[in-house]
Amino acid sequence: MPEPPYLAVIFTSMRTPGDNAEYDRTAARMEELAAEVPGFLGIESSRGSDGTGVTVSYWTDHDAIATWRAHPDHLDAMSRGRSVWYEWYELRVARVEQARSSRS
Repeated sequence: MPEPPYLAVIFTSMRTPGDNAEYDRTAARMEELAAEVPGFLGIESSRGSDGTGVTVSYWTDHDAIATWRAHPDHLDAMSRGRSVWYEWYELRVARVEQARSSRS
């Protein structure tokens, strides 16, 4: 990751019961496609056993986020998410001002 500032898109969701294989394939493909968008910096994701998940993607600027949001495959995945995969979701965009790590 570069030195801040940069943007974080925080996607919190609750999965519906159902086909995890299709969801997992789509999520992996979305990560591959996002990585091709200029301004993509990285992604972190976690999902609890209760179905609640948090995915944070990092971007250089709002234009990069807008480019990703408008990607046709991402639009399809978002539609599928709303209709099939998520009971609910919340999306937030935040500016990262500081970052520290214990990694060497």
